[in-house]
Amino acid sequence: MGIEAVVFDIGNVLIEWNPERVYDRVIGVERRKAMFAAVDLHGMNDQVDRGQNWYDAVSECAAQNPDWHDEIMMWHERWLEMASPAIDHSVRLLRALRSANVPVFALSNFGIQTFEIGEREYPFLEEFDRRYISGHMGEVKPEPEIYRMLEDDCGIAPTALLFADDRADNIAAAAARGWKTHLFTDPQGFADRLVAEGLLSEEDAK
Repeated sequence: MGIEAVVFDIGNVLIEWNPERVYDRVIGVERRKAMFAAVDLHGMNDQVDRGQNWYDAVSECAAQNPDWHDEIMMWHERWLEMASPAIDHSVRLLRALRSANVPVFALSNFGIQTFEIGEREYPFLEEFDRRYISGHMGEVKPEPEIYRMLEDDCGIAPTALLFADDRADNIAAAAARGWKTHLFTDPQGFADRLVAEGLLSEEDAK
């Protein structure tokens, strides 16, 4: 069966997501390492991805960790710096697929409020044929339910979906359901895969 739709993760596929880089610049590497060892910031963000209010999650975490209060609040105040810049080649691939009449979906762990900011900053996030955003769905990758919800909604067989994600656990969960997968490390590798699958020409994949 051929590929009928391409499914994109967003963070580190279309937009760089690197909170550590921002903290390293603002508070220094050693202090950042100490904070991340003391506070489960990615766990906090997971709750946002499940639909918890972004400001509430960050401010609650800050209140629970007063020694790091101001630094934790940066997750809210400087979030856009953490979610930048766009990965331009990947954006071109998204648009090339659309021009080739290949349906493109987003499947991303993303909060409700943060995705609204992302849409304003990155208009290409509105260009998908379908978007599956965890905060609105109440489910997150790599749990099986979010993949099932996508399958049920789009009606495409798992074997006809090609999914690109930068995390091996998310890829493994999709592959277990029969999806074709691509572990994203750089846009050129994904471009080569799209060409190999016959979805884009080498020229269109540049």
